[in-house]
Amino acid sequence: MYKFGVLTLVLLVQQASAAAGPTDSTANQLQLSDYKRAMTIGDQYAKLTTNVSDVPFWLADGESFVYRQTTKGKHQFILVNAATGTKQPAFDHTRLAAALNRASHKDYKADNLPFAGFKMAKDAGRITFNIENTRWSCDLVSDACTSNTMPPQAYQYRYDRTPPAENNREKTSVSPDGKWLAYSKNYNLFLRSKDGSRNIPLTWDGSESNYYALSTLKWSPDSRHLAGYRIRPGHKRQVHYLESSPRDQLQPKHWTMTYPKAGDTLALHQPVLFDIVSRRQIAVDNASFPNPYSLSPILWWKDGRGFTFEFNQRGHQLYRVVEVDASTGQVRSLIDEVSHTFVDYQPLVNQPRTGKTFRYDVDDGKEIIWASERDGYEHLYLFNGRTGELKNQITRGDWVVRTVYYVDPVKRQIWFGASGMNPAEDPYFVHAYRIDFDGKGLTALTPELANHHIEFSPDGRYYVDLWSRIDAPPRLMLYRASDNAELMQVESAEISELVAAGWQPPLSFHAKGRDGETDIWGIIHLPVNFDPNKRYPVVEHIYAGPTRSSVPKSFSAFVEPLTQLGFIVVQIDGMGTNNRSRAFHDVAWKNLKDGGLPDRILWHKAASAKYPWYDISNLGIFGGSAGGQNAMSALLFHPDFYKVAVASNGSYDNRMDQIWWSEQWMGWPVGIEYSQSSAVDNAFRLQGKLLLIVSETDRIVDPSSTLQLADRLIRAGKYFDWLVVPGADHVAPSSYSKLKLLDFFVRNILGQEPPNWNAIGSNWRE
Repeated sequence: MYKFGVLTLVLLVQQASAAAGPTDSTANQLQLSDYKRAMTIGDQYAKLTTNVSDVPFWLADGESFVYRQTTKGKHQFILVNAATGTKQPAFDHTRLAAALNRASHKDYKADNLPFAGFKMAKDAGRITFNIENTRWSCDLVSDACTSNTMPPQAYQYRYDRTPPAENNREKTSVSPDGKWLAYSKNYNLFLRSKDGSRNIPLTWDGSESNYYALSTLKWSPDSRHLAGYRIRPGHKRQVHYLESSPRDQLQPKHWTMTYPKAGDTLALHQPVLFDIVSRRQIAVDNASFPNPYSLSPILWWKDGRGFTFEFNQRGHQLYRVVEVDASTGQVRSLIDEVSHTFVDYQPLVNQPRTGKTFRYDVDDGKEIIWASERDGYEHLYLFNGRTGELKNQITRGDWVVRTVYYVDPVKRQIWFGASGMNPAEDPYFVHAYRIDFDGKGLTALTPELANHHIEFSPDGRYYVDLWSRIDAPPRLMLYRASDNAELMQVESAEISELVAAGWQPPLSFHAKGRDGETDIWGIIHLPVNFDPNKRYPVVEHIYAGPTRSSVPKSFSAFVEPLTQLGFIVVQIDGMGTNNRSRAFHDVAWKNLKDGGLPDRILWHKAASAKYPWYDISNLGIFGGSAGGQNAMSALLFHPDFYKVAVASNGSYDNRMDQIWWSEQWMGWPVGIEYSQSSAVDNAFRLQGKLLLIVSETDRIVDPSSTLQLADRLIRAGKYFDWLVVPGADHVAPSSYSKLKLLDFFVRNILGQEPPNWNAIGSNWRE
């Protein structure tokens, strides 16, 4: 294991002697070899690590987990039996690759299968996985693979709240006792007896503009009641695409996609309840959930006494757990989450992009474990599920719960991940803890000074811990949950060849933010052949989307390509990003132009004051998606500090962006704040040098957002560069876009003219 600890300049100089590259970024002319190294260094370094583990995932049997192991750039899936400690390949990689190639007519390699995870049948005879937009299922005995094409993955499929009208008699919802089938016809609901002898209408007033949605129906466990949603469709906004250069035909293709935007009229969902015995509809009062942004799927109590759903009011300032009594239709609020800014309603999950909502019903709802930021930090609370009264706060302190791993209702214990509890370390490091329902017995489980990713087995008996730091390679460990006993060191990465080749970890740095009290954390990627006696230009890689924090905390062999051309590259989490206090996060509300830039500027100045080699006299910045918006805001609103920017696929005006993102952070109704944060409306402010990159068929951010910015810049008489990438989705093709980005910073910060790539030919790709 390698522990770099504090990154010293002496060590950096020693490591740098083994690497080739420019020795003075402000004087030496870059060579073709420098560019080639910048374009390929990531692939080269990826082939120098051994036994690096991806995040593991448990199989349905609860005793086995799988992880993808990478050694010298080659991958294999390893299956571990937690009970016996045995390790073996998860399947025959060679046979699977051959079967997949026969079915797909591709040439996939056994040591580089094109998926990072899969699901395995309980008998271990079949696995399913995704490759791009195709769902594959492969029989491991017969070596036969079949596939189904899925819709393109994009946010609109997740957040479009307007289901299609359902009028298909063949679609049914079967009661738990098997006696009845519910189906829809002419936008109404009907019951059909099991033998088909009786067809009974439940509703008569459904229409295309206000229909009963079969897909939302949920039967009570005792089959006595049926609940669902009646839906009045909203505005079906479409984004239009012209794919100029399709691969399968000469002529362009036109297609559309449903894409609700900020301020659009949403579908109205209203719960409906039916008594099956009396064949009557029970009225449900909608007063407790007015103007919904969304209502969650219906969840019945196991004893059939009623059902619950979660109501997110439009504007995201009220989030409520609603209960409906099955016999009377009476509605009451069990839990209210209220904010004067926003409720971060996305689920609290064990992933980099996290939200803040979590609910666990104990003993059929007698108690409810609930996550909330009501005291200024994300914590867990225990409510009486019958009365809605708060019993006690489970976790508390100036730190945040990041995820819940497992709840044991018998032992009345919770295993969770949190960050910021240890004042002497990076406040973003996630550690695992256990605590009792009453808030007592808080126990730390992960003493290693690192960032931990925990995965519990489905039955809660075991957990695996994948931990690392930016300067310490990963280890994968297996533990028994009951006593936290270490059962097995599953994997320990080896990076000696990587270090020998000149790789160096980023330098962690923190400085005070705009309030003079809060620490702002970031990392510094140092240039190749780093010499502390020279000065290096700085470029910031930004992503300040409020959904998460973005600065890496775990090990990666990734290298920022600009460092190979003599640049320092930094990443910073300023105010307005997630995973700190509520006050820290609230900076983003109705203020996406902020991007934490005032904190970032102070951070840069502090780094420059501490390190004489840190040159911010001609500061550059780049980012994509929300990071593109942030990079653009840097030039527009802080032109005295940020001088050069590359912005890719940015949401430059949130009135053009997807509804969930825009209204979550910018508020509803659409107000003047949208214009104040709009790069389009503020395009006249541009002073620095700008390169815009847009993907022609971006499904995440409407490409017109970039085109409208370009139009406004032109009308304002502003000069800028831009690149339209034909056929590309949200992430533009890496090689060409990367080269344009490198060239732009070399030309506008180093003051050098890049090579004539057309004269060189395609050798720059190698």
